Amino acid sequence: MGDRKDDLDTTIDQPDRRQKTVWEDKGISRRDFLKFCTAMSAALALPVTFAPKIARALDDVKRPALVWLEFQDCAGDTEALLRASKPSAAEIILDVLSLDYHETLMAASGRQAEENLWKTVREHRGNYIAVVEGSIPMKDGGVYCCVGGRSALDVAREVCGNAFATIAVGTCAAYGGIPEAKPNPTGAVGVKEAVPGATVINLPGCPLNADNLTATVVHYLTFGKLPETDSQGRPLFAYGKRIHDNCERRPHFDAGQYVEQWGDNAHQKGHCLYKMGCKGPETWHNCPIQRYNDKTSWPVGAGHGCVGCSEAGFWDTMSPFYGRLPDVPGFGIEHTADKIGAGLAIVTAAAFAGHGIINAVRSSKDGEGKKEE
Repeated sequence: MGDRKDDLDTTIDQPDRRQKTVWEDKGISRRDFLKFCTAMSAALALPVTFAPKIARALDDVKRPALVWLEFQDCAGDTEALLRASKPSAAEIILDVLSLDYHETLMAASGRQAEENLWKTVREHRGNYIAVVEGSIPMKDGGVYCCVGGRSALDVAREVCGNAFATIAVGTCAAYGGIPEAKPNPTGAVGVKEAVPGATVINLPGCPLNADNLTATVVHYLTFGKLPETDSQGRPLFAYGKRIHDNCERRPHFDAGQYVEQWGDNAHQKGHCLYKMGCKGPETWHNCPIQRYNDKTSWPVGAGHGCVGCSEAGFWDTMSPFYGRLPDVPGFGIEHTADKIGAGLAIVTAAAFAGHGIINAVRSSKDGEGKKEE
């Protein structure tokens, strides 16, 4: 039997030598690169057979330009990207993209940095990718956040308005996030509200999972188009299911086994955190699958309930974070999460409507009623 590495290499075309040298110089072996492509196919909810197609796309990519803007933010999404590894998302993606502007990462500063930004906008109009981190203040003409002598609102409208696509990373960029929480003194909003005409992909989360950003870019590089999204502009591969649907504590929920107090016996056994305020039943995200810290853990897995940070207005609508959802009787193994979710219709109506579930349920009931007649 031949070497396993040779078998893997025969599954895809031999890469461009120059590109491979870049990977090797950064300590990324061919095997690790193939593992990365396989992981991306999984993140995109694609069969593993798509891994070779992804690998070829990354081999042949023509380094599209990318600019990364930061407004009302904590730089947590940038930090999340830089801390991804095995291999590093930054090492892979930034090698196949031309990162022309990023305040936190670029060596240039002042006028030189701003010149890089506007040169990209002029020379690559309609073809570059914009990434926005942080919310955009609208009140008083946007004076509460300025970069290079221009308001964030002004910059976003010109940069995002002329981009091929804008990726809003983190809940602040997607919806306004914490700056948008009541009373919202700066009039903070998400990118789509600030620049209605822009093509925006929302990747909410506080912070976002770097794998979802990487997968979104890889989807574009592989298929030449953006991934399918829900009504809130979130890619379905990452936000198509509720956290509750894939949670490792779900069997305990169905069995009526709940944590009643932090540190109690049920908590130590990994029982459901619903009664401790977990918002998983009304939050759409792939946290249980992709996880954080190199897929080692996520909040619920670490023993803390979900706070719904990937939902619009979560700071106001999901609080108190340690207060349970409305009390719905009949918990037990005979009740599915969908039945319990129906009892939370008032609280979760916006989320359900965003995914077309209410209409689907109504159509199903209408059909059943006709059959009975």
